[in-house]
Amino acid sequence: MGKQKGDGARSKARPSSSSLAASLLPSGSTAAVGFGGYVGGSRLDAPPSGDDSRPFLEVDSDLALHLKRLARKDPTTKLKALASLSTLLKEKSTKDIVAAIPQWGFEYKRLVVDYNRDVRRATHDTMTILVTAVGRDLAPQLKSLMGPWWFSQFDPVSEVSQAAKRSFQAVFSAPEKRLDALILCTAEVFIYLEENLRLTPQNMSDKGTALDELQEMHQQVISSSLLALATLLDVLVCLQLERPGTENIAAQPKHALKARETAISCADKLFTAHKYFLDFLKSPSPAIRSATYSVLSSFIKNVPQAFNEGNMKTLAAALLGGFQEKDPACHSSMWDAILLFSNKFPESWTSVNVQKTVLNRFWDFLRNRCFGSQQVSYPSLVLFLHTMPSKAVVAETFFLEFFKNLWAGRNPSHSLNADRVAFFRALQECFLWALHNASRYCNGVDSISDFRATLVKNVLVKLLWQDYIFSSSSRKKEKTSPGLSVDSCESDLASNKKTVETLNITYPMSYFRELANCIVGVLSGIDLLEHDLLSAFAAEFQENCQSFFQHASNLERESEFAERVIQFISLLGEHAMQNGRGWPLASLVGPMLANSFALMRSHDSPSCVKILTVAVSVFGPHKIVHELLIHNTSPHSYSPDEGDKALEEDRFLQMFNGTFVPWCLSGNSCSLSARLDLLLALLDDEYFSEQWDSVIRYATNLEHSGSAPCSLDSDRITILAMLLQKVRNGITNTKVGVSISTKMGNPDHWHHELLESTAVAVARSSPPLGASNSQFLCTVVGGSTKTNQISLVSRNTLILIFEEVFKKLLSFIMASSFTWVRDAGSLLTAGANTIGPEFENSVSMFEMAQFSLEVLDGGLYSLKTLGEESGLSSVILAAIFLIDWEFLVLLTTIDDAPDDKSREKLKARLGFGESFHAFRCKISNQFWKTLSLHNRKALGKNLIQCMRSAIFNEEELDTEKFTSLCCLWMLEILDCLSQDPYEEQNLLDQLLCQGDRWPLWIVPDFSRPVGIVAKDFSIQDFGHRKFISFIDKMISEIGIDRVVGGYARYTLPLSVEATNEKPTRSWLAAEILCSWKWPGGSAVASFLPSLSAYAKSKNFSSQESLLDFIFNILLDGTLVQGGCAAQNFVYLCPTSSDEVEDIEEPFLRALVAFLLTLFNDKIWGTEKAMELFALLVNKLYVGEATNANCLRILPLIVNVLIQPLSQRSIRCNDSSGDAQHDSSGENHVQDVIEGWLKKSLSFPPLITWWQTGEDMEDWMQLVISCYSISAVEDIQTPKLERKISSVERKLLLELFRKQRHGVGTPAVINQLPVVQMLLSKLMAVSVGYCWKEFDEEDWEFVLSQIRRWLQSAVVMMEEIAENVNDTITSSFTSDNLDAVVDNLGKIVFVSDPFPIDIAKNALLSFSLSCGPFGRQQAEDADNLNPVRTERWDPIKNRILEGILRLFFCTGIAEAIASSCCHEAAFIVSASRFEHSYFWELVASNVVNSSTDAIDRAVKSVEFWGLSKGPISSLYALLFSAKTVPLLQFAAYFILSTELVLRLAIVEEDKSYLDGVSNNEEVSSSLDMSTETDIHLRAEISCMIEKLPSNVLEMDLVADQRVHVFLAWSLLLSHLGSLPSSSPARERLVQYVQDSANPVILDCLFQHIPLELWILKKKDEELPAGIAEAAAAATRSIRTGSLLFSVQSLWPVEPLKMASLAGAMFGLMLHILPAYVRQWSNDLRDRSTLSGIESFTRAWCSPHLIAGELSQIKKDEIADENFTIAVSKSANEVVATYTKDETAMNLVIRLPSSYPLRPVDVDCTRSLGISEAKQRKWSMSMTSFVRNQNGALAEAIRIWKRNFDKEFEGVEECPICYSVIHTVNHALPRLACKTCKHKFHSACLYKWFSTSHKSTCPLCQSPF
Repeated sequence: MGKQKGDGARSKARPSSSSLAASLLPSGSTAAVGFGGYVGGSRLDAPPSGDDSRPFLEVDSDLALHLKRLARKDPTTKLKALASLSTLLKEKSTKDIVAAIPQWGFEYKRLVVDYNRDVRRATHDTMTILVTAVGRDLAPQLKSLMGPWWFSQFDPVSEVSQAAKRSFQAVFSAPEKRLDALILCTAEVFIYLEENLRLTPQNMSDKGTALDELQEMHQQVISSSLLALATLLDVLVCLQLERPGTENIAAQPKHALKARETAISCADKLFTAHKYFLDFLKSPSPAIRSATYSVLSSFIKNVPQAFNEGNMKTLAAALLGGFQEKDPACHSSMWDAILLFSNKFPESWTSVNVQKTVLNRFWDFLRNRCFGSQQVSYPSLVLFLHTMPSKAVVAETFFLEFFKNLWAGRNPSHSLNADRVAFFRALQECFLWALHNASRYCNGVDSISDFRATLVKNVLVKLLWQDYIFSSSSRKKEKTSPGLSVDSCESDLASNKKTVETLNITYPMSYFRELANCIVGVLSGIDLLEHDLLSAFAAEFQENCQSFFQHASNLERESEFAERVIQFISLLGEHAMQNGRGWPLASLVGPMLANSFALMRSHDSPSCVKILTVAVSVFGPHKIVHELLIHNTSPHSYSPDEGDKALEEDRFLQMFNGTFVPWCLSGNSCSLSARLDLLLALLDDEYFSEQWDSVIRYATNLEHSGSAPCSLDSDRITILAMLLQKVRNGITNTKVGVSISTKMGNPDHWHHELLESTAVAVARSSPPLGASNSQFLCTVVGGSTKTNQISLVSRNTLILIFEEVFKKLLSFIMASSFTWVRDAGSLLTAGANTIGPEFENSVSMFEMAQFSLEVLDGGLYSLKTLGEESGLSSVILAAIFLIDWEFLVLLTTIDDAPDDKSREKLKARLGFGESFHAFRCKISNQFWKTLSLHNRKALGKNLIQCMRSAIFNEEELDTEKFTSLCCLWMLEILDCLSQDPYEEQNLLDQLLCQGDRWPLWIVPDFSRPVGIVAKDFSIQDFGHRKFISFIDKMISEIGIDRVVGGYARYTLPLSVEATNEKPTRSWLAAEILCSWKWPGGSAVASFLPSLSAYAKSKNFSSQESLLDFIFNILLDGTLVQGGCAAQNFVYLCPTSSDEVEDIEEPFLRALVAFLLTLFNDKIWGTEKAMELFALLVNKLYVGEATNANCLRILPLIVNVLIQPLSQRSIRCNDSSGDAQHDSSGENHVQDVIEGWLKKSLSFPPLITWWQTGEDMEDWMQLVISCYSISAVEDIQTPKLERKISSVERKLLLELFRKQRHGVGTPAVINQLPVVQMLLSKLMAVSVGYCWKEFDEEDWEFVLSQIRRWLQSAVVMMEEIAENVNDTITSSFTSDNLDAVVDNLGKIVFVSDPFPIDIAKNALLSFSLSCGPFGRQQAEDADNLNPVRTERWDPIKNRILEGILRLFFCTGIAEAIASSCCHEAAFIVSASRFEHSYFWELVASNVVNSSTDAIDRAVKSVEFWGLSKGPISSLYALLFSAKTVPLLQFAAYFILSTELVLRLAIVEEDKSYLDGVSNNEEVSSSLDMSTETDIHLRAEISCMIEKLPSNVLEMDLVADQRVHVFLAWSLLLSHLGSLPSSSPARERLVQYVQDSANPVILDCLFQHIPLELWILKKKDEELPAGIAEAAAAATRSIRTGSLLFSVQSLWPVEPLKMASLAGAMFGLMLHILPAYVRQWSNDLRDRSTLSGIESFTRAWCSPHLIAGELSQIKKDEIADENFTIAVSKSANEVVATYTKDETAMNLVIRLPSSYPLRPVDVDCTRSLGISEAKQRKWSMSMTSFVRNQNGALAEAIRIWKRNFDKEFEGVEECPICYSVIHTVNHALPRLACKTCKHKFHSACLYKWFSTSHKSTCPLCQSPF
């Protein structure tokens, strides 16, 4: 009742009735069991009437209310009422609750049978609360409640029955009290149960209840009532007698006796009234039938007098014939009833037809596997046989039928394991019971013997044994019957032939194990009962085995039969050992083996031998040989009773040596393995030495031929190898089926001198070498796995064997074609005494190498047992690594072989190397870790020597690939051979130790952390560079902390810590920095970033001295070398990594790069800079003299230090005031610099430098280096790095004016480039730091020098451009492309960089003057003399013209070169990288140029007359494959200016340019052919129309993708610059709509991570990429420009591309909304579309909608006929058009994701307009606003014009039904000559193209 879907009719948790009955007994009773949980139903009674009903009026109102609600039908209402009632019961007083108990009792009877299980459970929970609250006051109402209360404890739902039990125990806590309460209410409970049993489904409830619910409720009530009745009888009648102190009935209390009598009386009446409950056995409900069996069992036990002659026949037929019950849920109670009835009333069998009523049903029950209740029914079978009267059946017939039907129901293929176990246990028990109880059915000894023999023969032999031995298992694919005949059984078992014949049925292996156990158990029982009964089975067993040995032909069936026999013999042996019985061997196994031994030897059958082997293993070799001698020797020659032990031993050894050894070792056949197993099984501890000696001598053939071991043939080696392998497996306990005793488990006992000599001979054998040779050696030496390190030969023999293995490997190594491999092989020979012989025959060499590989594969772990003194382990393992390394190199070089012969030779070695590589990879790290420390050190030393030799000496292989491989090898060495950090560092020390060619720059002193500078740095050793490349790769793989940090990163041992030094490899860092570049890397690109990252890491905290050591080494080296030509490389701006490349001196270059990295990455700061500055100043002077070398290098170092030294002063907010120094360190720096300035002032002017010859140039360079100027960033003016004092400024200005006044003769200056360069630098720093103090003479000098120096660079660049133009236009053809490219390289190469370098300083000066100087000019223009501004403007304009000329020259050169080929353009663009800072300054000044200057420059370039113009040059720079980023932005900046942009997008077309005038008449006069006649410039059309084919697959920062974005940015900028209603804009928009590839939008959202936006939680920050895109989109919509995003694009990064993508998307939504909407409508990915809409709605739509509504408000669209109302809160526009007596209101609603979602247009009111026209006008408005690529206000204006035209009488186009075209806004102009209707040209064009005819759409006449 109320069960959930799928629940069974009866809960499995429902206990039997007896458990509850037992729980009612006192706790001291031995029969007390846990109180069971049951539930039940009750008939509903009418509420009491009359006087009895008066108390209900006194019930508390709250309680009465909820009690009344319990009568509702709705279960939810009932549950709520019960919950409320439970709460009230806890709050109310006992008096109030007691008053409500009668009403509760009435409702309780109805609720316990409710259909809903939750209601029933809640009812009992409420009952618990109630009875707990009232306690003893429940007594008056107990009898009325006890019936349903008792019944409820048998509810089929466990949780309900448990709730009922808890409520009952709550008031009756002790078992005695519960029993007393039940006794008190006995009559009432019986009455209640009687009423329940009379119920029908119809009278269970109201008519409104569904029939199926009624039936289920009825079944629950009946089953629970029956169980309650059964338990009640057990409690009151049976179990009362077990109470303590009530041994007899008379001693029981009177009320208990009365209750017992009442129970018996009521039960008797119920039994009769309900027709013995037999009708319930016919119920379709299993629960009712099960409960009926339970109640009948209770009646049999408690009320036996109810069974009499009148009902015995009926009850016997019902109970004894109960085997027709098919529901397994009923079988437990059914068996209880049957067994009780048969045992209680044995005479009842005579009242029924046993065969028909009982046996036939019983046979069917057995054949059907007890209908699923095997685990319940099978254990009951032997009890059933015991209770069945012997006279009821015919013994032999009955038992044969019984076992036949029982056997037929076994279902071996699909039964559960537990069911199968129960079956065989029942079979064994029943069979042995029948044998033991034969006297019950038979009279006389002979009759008993015959009966037993019949059962044995027909059941044990023909059923069990035949099925076991001949059935097929599920492991076999072929199910065939063996060629053995099976005798037919007696007639009564003739049908059993089917069991044997159906051999195609497959059984699981577990079935056969259980069956064999059953057979052995039966045989054991038979032996105990009567030994002679075994003879029949023994004869059958021998006959089956002998027949099998004779006819064995099917290998699969043979193996299966043997497995069956082996399993059976094993079980017999186990039984014999456990019980000490000898019959298994004496009666079964021994005779069988003796009779079949000759057949076993004659047949080469592994299965036959295996049977014998298992028998020997199970029973022992002595016993088996004893049995063979007994049965195969005449009684006269052998008597087992002689007692002569010595004679018996001799005969055992004689048979072993004479029979078994020759047989087991005779020939390599299929049974060899089995025979060898047998031979080992026959070895006995007592005679082991003699037996093993005989085996080895026979196996080595010495016993018969006396030949030497080396002459053994392959068959004998194979046999010996197999034998030894089995010995090894036996020792390690890994062999299955064969066990070796503990004594023989000692490997030393297996040693034999003949075996060792044979092993050495095989190892020394020459080709040809068979596989058996290596297999034999592997077996002998052992060591194939970690657990298999047992050797069967001595250690000396092992050494001899592995020496031969190494010699063969060495021969292979020395035959390599690689020099480095042969050199490494020579190094390995130092670890071996002799070198192996050279083999001219390559085939023999490969064969011997393969032989060695096979031996190593099978004996690797034995290498660890060779000892350390031999050195063999390390050299063999090194050879393994070396051959593997050669293989890896061969893989990369096989295709580079010079000829076919060499390639074939390499392929041969590659094939073997592949096998060796597989072997090497198979060696686990655990093997290397278990090597001894000595072996690991020796191996590491050998391998590192080989690797160093290879790196330094190999010159033919690709350096990058080879060093990468060496790095992998070294990592492998570290991984395999180092167990802790110290061992790793020892290996790295060996790798980096000093050699003849390493190191090159530093001589390391390994006793100190610093190195000693030495060696001639002019030497360029390629091997050294390769080694540096190798070390660099090591650093990238394992980290600089392990390679350079060394031991310092670990906690050192005490012995090392005592020195207070933590050794590092600072010398290695200095060596790498001095090497600077190497194949595949450089100090700047790889090492310095790694060093910087390491210095920032947590591991570096304890190694700060490392950087100091590196600095000291590099500084010492720099001072020694003197900084050759260092003064030429002092820069005005802070030194960059690119500029460091120009320094030639290695130590100085390394030092500058080192300092630059540390200070730029904030690893060292101001304090460190001051410390280093002080150190350098101290080294500048040696006493009073100046250290020339230090002076020469100091400018470059100071240039790096000056920025961190000035950081404090830079923070000062006063940009014009003097710097305030607040520390002694800063004062010291200032004082030093002032001293240097004074020193420089002491020298004469620069122009006299060539005359004086003093070191004034060095001092001037030093002074200039103190005034650094920050590099150009974006388009900002360069900034000063320092804030200087007034004294310092005064000295600097004085120095500048001194040099300016000294410039007297220009010719002299022109002849002295050094002087000019120094002067240009001094001028730049003076302009930057002293511009406030400049007078007019100073400015005149500065500007004139800037113009003069720039002019030389302009002339040079113009000459390059013209030469490029001449080369391409005059001489370029497809045939001479290479020559032209080479010539271009020569043209653009700047051989003399002086003009560029000095122009760079001039540009820097001009950039500084245009900053502060320009602002000062503006300030003075109003206040002082305006003439001053006019004076400098012409000069500045001429300078700007020169700068723009430089800019366009390089662009034109690249544009012209690109017309030739991409390679030519790349050469031109790459040439700019030699002077990247120069071009950055050019670009910065170009961006700061005025519009007029740009216009003049564009016209000037146009007039130049080269093959390419200014626009082409700008595009060449913008889309250059390799360019300076600032140049790209400068090109974009100029292209985006208004004047240039008009020419940069569309090809110069007069009609297009004229359209800019917004002349409507011109636009309307265009025909349809000109409306789409727009051509973009070739530079961008390919990117706008087609896009690159693989644009979506490109990298997100690929150059081509960036170019596409820039092209679109220009197009969008141009569209945004055109007037909204101009025809030019409309035509260009139409072009975009028709021709532009919308894939660009897909590209944009590749950069915007929408998936992160979708997954973002509400309060989280925007993910990277989304934040940039959102901000850029908002800004582009607000400003209508993309310049801000393009300006910040370089260097190109993913986040910057995301920003540009967001800006472009926002501007496209603003300018091309219909275009974007059409793209979004075509998207098919819903998740992508949802993300785009969400992004647009959040970041774009609000600004667009606000802008649209504001624009509509601002525009003057309204007039006397047209009004506009805007609602910003609702995002609506209401347009009202009135004309004469007509009016129309249109509401335009902008969606939240506008413009991705289309605008909705709705007509809310119309007056005087037909419905058709109203719909047409509404649709026209919809069409206008949805097709408008621009402002919504413009769409409304055009729609209004359309209305006006229509009211003016202009005819609408018959195609689009609109006067004004919705896209190009043209009027219908083209008229049909026949029907005179006018059409839009665009509509007509579309009509013609889609209909494929040129007729009028209306009249169909030719148009």
